[in-house]
Amino acid sequence: MDTRYNHKELEDKTYESWEKSGLFNPDNLNTDGEPFTVIMPPPNANGSLHIGHALFVTLQDIMIRYARMKGRKALWLPGADHAGFETQVVYNKKLEKEGRSFWKIPKEELYEEIKNFTLSNKQYMKGQLKKLGASCDWSREKFTLDDDIKEVVYETFKSLYDDGLVYRAEQPVNWCIKHQTTLSDLEIKHEEKTDKLYYIKYKLSDSDEFIEVATTRPETIPADIAVAVHPESKWSKLVGRKAINPINSKELPVISDKLVELDFGTGALKITPYHDSTDFTIWKNHESEIESKPISIIDQYGKMTAEAGSKLEGLKIKNARSQAEEILKESFSREPEEYKHQVAVCYKCGSIIEPRVMMQWFVKMTEKSNDKKLSLRDLAVNAVKSGKIKFVSDRFEKIFMHWMSNLRDWNISRQIVWGIRIPAWYCTDQKNDACRKKNGIIISNNKPDKCPYCGSTDLIPEEDVFDTWFSSGQWPFATLMSKPGDFEKFYPTDVMETGWDIIFFWVARMIMLGIYRTGDVPFRTVYLHGLVRDKDRQKMSKSKGNVINPLEVADIYGTDAVRISLVIGSVAGNDPVISEDKIKGYRNFTTKIWNAARFVLMNLDEKIDNIEPVFTEEDKADIERLNGVKKEVESQLDNYDFNHAGETLYHYFWHEFADKVIESKKPRLADNPNKEDKKAATETLLKILVASLKMLHPFMPFVTESAYQELPEKVRTKEFLMIENW
Repeated sequence: MDTRYNHKELEDKTYESWEKSGLFNPDNLNTDGEPFTVIMPPPNANGSLHIGHALFVTLQDIMIRYARMKGRKALWLPGADHAGFETQVVYNKKLEKEGRSFWKIPKEELYEEIKNFTLSNKQYMKGQLKKLGASCDWSREKFTLDDDIKEVVYETFKSLYDDGLVYRAEQPVNWCIKHQTTLSDLEIKHEEKTDKLYYIKYKLSDSDEFIEVATTRPETIPADIAVAVHPESKWSKLVGRKAINPINSKELPVISDKLVELDFGTGALKITPYHDSTDFTIWKNHESEIESKPISIIDQYGKMTAEAGSKLEGLKIKNARSQAEEILKESFSREPEEYKHQVAVCYKCGSIIEPRVMMQWFVKMTEKSNDKKLSLRDLAVNAVKSGKIKFVSDRFEKIFMHWMSNLRDWNISRQIVWGIRIPAWYCTDQKNDACRKKNGIIISNNKPDKCPYCGSTDLIPEEDVFDTWFSSGQWPFATLMSKPGDFEKFYPTDVMETGWDIIFFWVARMIMLGIYRTGDVPFRTVYLHGLVRDKDRQKMSKSKGNVINPLEVADIYGTDAVRISLVIGSVAGNDPVISEDKIKGYRNFTTKIWNAARFVLMNLDEKIDNIEPVFTEEDKADIERLNGVKKEVESQLDNYDFNHAGETLYHYFWHEFADKVIESKKPRLADNPNKEDKKAATETLLKILVASLKMLHPFMPFVTESAYQELPEKVRTKEFLMIENW
């Protein structure tokens, strides 16, 4: 063995030999063991891997390598996500740096540009995954825009539509003015902002009385169609009468609804359905009582339309608010006051979300399908309640259940270029009742020759694309349906390991769609890791200058040092702490493993190979201790307690094996005339070394494999340590 472990020379060479062997592919493993399947959460193919990716790679690789050594047909299926909106935002920033306008590039051309950008990143990211030691089956690698994946997504969409769980309707949505697309409820953040709260008198049409309304949005008053009061407010006696719009003088019916907050403002609310989701619901509750139809007075770019009136038309929302304040001064019942409240903003750009009512595609989350089966929510809740799916941390099961109890329908259409186009066509003719009943909607990936309901050839395509979480929510079964026999063999998968921050974005939706489409859970166990933080427990960000590039530090200290430093201290659901000093410290552990292996191998003596060892009580105790450690680590790994398994191995190898066992045996190795005793000492050390390399391998695969390859041939029973028997 070389005197020092050279990670730069050995890591790439080792990975290349693993990959060349084909043993990442479970079909090539000589075992009859049960399958063990992990589907890789597909990283967004729009940039480099970060330290969070390194954490998931390490944890999943530990599971796979452990299962493989336990004799199971271990499949780790890798992939990458086109990441729809996220990738479009990244590419938009790239164009801005180049001085090009995202909005001036033709859609088809822009799609091809983003595609080339994504595929290039995907290849680069694949190399990074290999650098981190990911022992996944690259022959099964998938991309969320692969044709066979898209076909599965189309089939699921059509099935949901036929079952009455997907519908198209005009409903309130979250609109990002900067990015010109709708966002789901999960894609908005809420930030505390201080705005003015205006108290405005809405005079009654038949007397000098008035209703006092409180609002933070006076600029939308021209779109009011009613005034709603809480049934227990002091204004309830005015229900049934008419109030006057203080900007355009239109008559507004006074209605009563419990959705009006009694404790906010005055207990009276102006109803502007197309600019507030609560107002929309109240309007729907009282549609028969309200003659006026809702209108939108803010366009998609955040500017006031002609319907807002000549004094507001063309103004941006902020300026329109100031102008409305001037117009309304005579109608103030008291001076505006500062009001702190939570405001919805886009999670990517921070722009204030503008509520809009738009024709969009939605998935019903809480209603039963046409054939009266369980709702999507109930499918998921029942799977967790029954124990078919278990969260490693009970805390996340409670969070999951709480979120599932507060579901709203999911808006799955996005007005972006990059993504999977919704496979719908619209008949503009609708010549007969059958066509009108279907609203002229034809679900088909390819354009039909004619409308199947009325025969018209006047068909136009849906231009929106799916929310990326709709397609990635089908990832476990879609990937396994790609290769004949895989779904039957490897589904349900065993573990879904991902970050706790996407439990709702992704995990919950995978459970719902997985059970809906296949009749079985997509995975049996959910392990959620935390978000990696710096030594001061701060979130990593470029602006703070505390970001650690896992590939850069791996190049300096070795991949094994990065991996073990991420594992030790990482408890399910808790945020692990990482620093360059920590990684540097574990580089010393890599060196310790190499040096201990080198010492043991240097002291093997071929001349005494045929000597029968005579083990001392100390030797027997050392082996008994080894067996105890093995049982302890095995139990920890079986229970997904990677942190303690890593700690156990670290302390055992360094502080017991290297510091004590090796030191205690040294006097029996050099010039020992008692050959039986010397053989016993070397046999004990070799046995502990080999067992330790096996146990450490899932955590630190490169140094352990390199040391294993230096073992005598009679000790190496397999071509690689990674397929050794645990």
